[in-house]
Amino acid sequence: MSLLAIPFPGFDPILVQFGPLAIRWYALAYIAGLLIGWQLLKRIVQRPGWTLNAEQIDDLLFFATLGIILGGRLGFVFFYHPAYYLSNPLQILAVWQGGMSFHGGLVGVLVACWLFARRHGVGFLEIADAVAIVAPIGLFFGRLANFINAELWGRVTTMPWGVIFPNAGPEPRHPSQLYEALLEGLVLFVVLQVMARGSRDPAAAGLLGGVFLLGYGLARAFVELFREPDAHLGYLFGFVTMGQLLSLPMIAVGLLLIFHARGGRGAPAKKRG
Repeated sequence: MSLLAIPFPGFDPILVQFGPLAIRWYALAYIAGLLIGWQLLKRIVQRPGWTLNAEQIDDLLFFATLGIILGGRLGFVFFYHPAYYLSNPLQILAVWQGGMSFHGGLVGVLVACWLFARRHGVGFLEIADAVAIVAPIGLFFGRLANFINAELWGRVTTMPWGVIFPNAGPEPRHPSQLYEALLEGLVLFVVLQVMARGSRDPAAAGLLGGVFLLGYGLARAFVELFREPDAHLGYLFGFVTMGQLLSLPMIAVGLLLIFHARGGRGAPAKKRG
């Protein structure tokens, strides 16, 4: 064991418990991300160029919440443990036992945005841009909660900031959850806030969504180099993790959206009839 290894701080995943009712940090991370993102987005759409309004953002919060929960859970089921849940289908409903997938949650949110766009008559890409601006908030809190839960730890390391996680053996490991909180959360949030400042250019719809997809995909693929692969999956095709594989479509779609938006930037916006 490295003499410079950091013992895990011994966080309790449960913040407070009242009999059988337990309030977990992980649940609070989702709630905090949704509520902070909701309030921030209500301010952002007041800037020139947005057709969304504050009242519609209230409705969007409901759609996005359903998309995150349903998509995240089903993504975890089908991407990471399909055999187990096909044999134990009732366990799919046991969300209190943990198990959420970001990539599944992303698909769920995109479906929710599409349904919201049809209901309110707002462009899908504008909604995607709006959600992208605040999505890193939830990612930041979610990765911090992963660290508190001592889950999704990194690979063994000799670096002085290696952490000895409970149930992960005596070797210090990369705190990959904190790497993801920094890159997927804080850095991506700052980039998108800078890009979203001032007036919105309707002709560049999809740019912010594309930057989010590209940024997250690259950050996740990079951090997977330091994150321990899922024990039951290991390396797919001998060299790539499931997280990296699922990030490839995000990178591709992100690039397409960016190229499409940059081609439309500066073009005159069409008037509504």
